[in-house]
Amino acid sequence: MQRIVSRFAPAPTGFLHLGHVVNAIYVWGVTKAMAERAGREGRVLLRIEDHDRQRSRPEFEREMLDDLRWLGFEADEPLVRQSEREPIYSHALDTLRQQGRVYACACSRAEIAGADQGPLGQSNDLRYPGTCRDRRLREGPGVGVRIGLDPAIERFVDLRHGPQAQRPSEQCGDLLARDRQGNWTYQFAVTVDDYVQGVTLVVRGDDLLASTGRQIQLARLLGRDEPPVFLHHPLIMKSPVQKLSKADRDSGIRELRAAGWRAETVIGHAAALAGLIPAGRDVRAGEVSSIMSEYR
Repeated sequence: MQRIVSRFAPAPTGFLHLGHVVNAIYVWGVTKAMAERAGREGRVLLRIEDHDRQRSRPEFEREMLDDLRWLGFEADEPLVRQSEREPIYSHALDTLRQQGRVYACACSRAEIAGADQGPLGQSNDLRYPGTCRDRRLREGPGVGVRIGLDPAIERFVDLRHGPQAQRPSEQCGDLLARDRQGNWTYQFAVTVDDYVQGVTLVVRGDDLLASTGRQIQLARLLGRDEPPVFLHHPLIMKSPVQKLSKADRDSGIRELRAAGWRAETVIGHAAALAGLIPAGRDVRAGEVSSIMSEYR
């Protein structure tokens, strides 16, 4: 039986909030609904994306995992942490180095922002203009590492947004794999992890839609022939231009628990805010596939 494998992948840089609950509803709900429809096994992996060593905190991880257990969302395999996967990322980078695509980069974000940008990605990424591509800098402390991308158009079909076409070389330029502080970047680590862990379905927020083309191209360069299926879902917004933020402690699950909310009430409230169900309905974690009727 072929599996449908997705992942719930929070970053421990703050506490769990309602935006995370919406993502969990979509991840578990769509995965299980699609698996039931196809007569396959649907599995959800749990990955802690603590690649940013300066901002990640063990106490945030502990609280997030406790909130997730309280809500009733259970992963199908033991969790993995990006901070423990250094050999995997180094091996992937070596694969690209053998292709002649890896080079050192000394540019800061401020320097890139001051350069001629050209077209920008939908996620407001800065476009790297290739300043260090031919400088032959040595890799080492205080120097980042980039991956040369091809000027290709990446085409894919998002399960909500339909056919998409993105040209990563114009959106973001050559991809940063490791920053100047020695952290593996989100774009690199998540692509490697999804490939190595056999993720076939990526369910995440609309703010990451513009990242998809570059991740598809990077995965292909690493040897992945068939990319995962992608679904980008709506975000809960606190204003027309600002999403909920861990840093701002918006709608924290810890606060709702302390106020006496039940887990099924929190899930139902998040689902209603996302427009999935009418307000006032409780939903248990094990029932979220039932509200994903269009994916059944």
